[in-house]
Amino acid sequence: MNLSLYSIQAFIILDSEGNRVLAKYYRPKNHPQGESKEFLTLKEQKAFEKGLFQKTKKAGGDIILYDSHLAVYKHSLDLILYFIAGPTENELMLSTALTSLTDALTMMLRNSLEKRGVLENLDLVLLCLDETIDDGIIVDTDSAAIASRVSRPRPDTTEIVINEQTIMSAYQTVKEKMQQRMGQL
Repeated sequence: MNLSLYSIQAFIILDSEGNRVLAKYYRPKNHPQGESKEFLTLKEQKAFEKGLFQKTKKAGGDIILYDSHLAVYKHSLDLILYFIAGPTENELMLSTALTSLTDALTMMLRNSLEKRGVLENLDLVLLCLDETIDDGIIVDTDSAAIASRVSRPRPDTTEIVINEQTIMSAYQTVKEKMQQRMGQL
């Protein structure tokens, strides 16, 4: 009986030509199968990503078994987002986590999950990822909650408009108060 948490070995974003936009590999130390010895070097990572892209570049699928890894992926305009996990992980949980992350990113990037938006808002993308995955373990699958924790605080919506009328009104108020004070003396 497997009592481990749902874990992910990597999160990868590739563009439409197979180039890496973002990649984060996890090596949890407390996993029941021990620390992973895969994807330790950049060369291994790039080779895996290249082969993975060749298998998934055409839209149509969303889950494959590639090189004894479970790959759950989603196409979005000019990007492909991946969660990579071991072959025994739950595909539905991985798919749910990827969908919630994608939805949160779409909300954060104003409905356009594309390469340029991801690169310009890399801080928000990484924060969304960290809210969804912690050291390879899925911690949240609610896209609205993820986006709300990551979103930048909005300035106060009640804006103070200063124009000549408000300045004159303030001047009149000060003038009246001064006259009242002088009359009391």
